[in-house]
Amino acid sequence: MIDPDECIDCGVCAPECPIDAIVSAEEIDESQRQFVDLNITLAKQWPSITVRQEPLPDAEDWRDVRPKLQHLARERVMS
Repeated sequence: MIDPDECIDCGVCAPECPIDAIVSAEEIDESQRQFVDLNITLAKQWPSITVRQEPLPDAEDWRDVRPKLQHLARERVMS
């Protein structure tokens, strides 16, 4: 999630996303518009990532899964 109140719209994060999931709210496809509000909500709840991390071990397994929304765990999971 990207906090729109903290984002400075520099565009640095988009090319860092390995599956091109980061899209400007102004450029998002109408079929994906629901995710703008979801992003705003979850960005306020989830901690910010401030250091680059390795992808989760099963990241490739999820790359082409569509739709994913039903798998979203909104609660913060502590490890």
